[in-house]
Amino acid sequence: MTLGSFTAAEMFTWLVNQEDFLLLDVRNDEEFGRFKVEGPHPIEMLNVPYMEFIEMEAESVAKIPRDKKVRIVCAKEGSSKFVGEILVNHGFADVAHLTVGIKSWGNLLAPASIVQSEAYDLIQFRRPGKASCSYGLVSGGEMALFDPAKNIDAYLDFAREQGSRLTKSFETHRQADYISGSEGLHRRVGAEIVAPEGDFKEAVFPYTPARHGDRHRLGSGGPEIEVIHTPGHTPGSTCYRIDGRYLITGDTVFIQSIGRPDLGGMAEAWSRMLFTTMTTILSDLPPETIILPGHYMDWEEADENLIFAAPMAAIRERNADIYAIDNPVDFYAFIKSNLRPQPEEYAKIREINAGLVQVDADQQEIMDIGKNECAASLRAVS
Repeated sequence: MTLGSFTAAEMFTWLVNQEDFLLLDVRNDEEFGRFKVEGPHPIEMLNVPYMEFIEMEAESVAKIPRDKKVRIVCAKEGSSKFVGEILVNHGFADVAHLTVGIKSWGNLLAPASIVQSEAYDLIQFRRPGKASCSYGLVSGGEMALFDPAKNIDAYLDFAREQGSRLTKSFETHRQADYISGSEGLHRRVGAEIVAPEGDFKEAVFPYTPARHGDRHRLGSGGPEIEVIHTPGHTPGSTCYRIDGRYLITGDTVFIQSIGRPDLGGMAEAWSRMLFTTMTTILSDLPPETIILPGHYMDWEEADENLIFAAPMAAIRERNADIYAIDNPVDFYAFIKSNLRPQPEEYAKIREINAGLVQVDADQQEIMDIGKNECAASLRAVS
């Protein structure tokens, strides 16, 4: 018997297919409590810190069921290998550890096709470790991204597999909860960054302003990408409507709840902007418009294909208590009742995403890990 290994992508496939295994997380209680593996279906999971295996080997081994495949995760791979070897030495038959460690789960991008046609393909990149979504549009040998994460190699590999060049990167707003990949893509392959001036006026890298009503295309053909200014989550928050049918909303509209307007420390002023966006721009959307959000709160929001997308009419019905608010005073009262502290690292991430602060790769991994806190409603937070 030998210790095996597995990748984050393999684990995601197992979770989707509901394969039978025990996920043993050997990080300490604090790390496990802050961020753990979550998937579209229930996971049999056990947390036994690796220090307990060092100090109380027999007792720790006794906690692990012998009739299960055991898959082990830790922070940086070393501890999971250590514990895996212990289990193999104790006669466990099917044991493997996650390569690279939990950060590989945090960075995983799982692509899913929203639409495939002769004119274009639209892809949702689900990031289960962050409960976030980015998007790819492929047409005419080019590919554009919307709100890319920092794992730019995954996008570039995907573009190559599609036989496409990655030429544009659109930002819906200056992200606070994760480090953007747009600047990295610009440096690596010269991708044009399109971003709202209201959020990126301080940015030190070149970008094309995303102005309300502008239209973009990939090459000479492909679907129209319409810029729609939707302030509220941030002053510059912008949505992108593709082919008049699909609306990439960033943190403005979620399937569950709506984007919180307090991350910039101006909850009342920004909530008024968000209320105006809700009652004017969003109310004018055709009800059949397919909303493609930047985040999700729980996998139960996904459709039967595990894609996070829903018609605007269904979202209004699902969030009727929010969309029924008919004045900015009551809307701000709703916001105040759901205010909660934002993670400490959000302020620095905002600076990183404008190129104002540089941090090394290890610091990025630490800051970028963990689920988002971008929805306005407490009931939407898992």
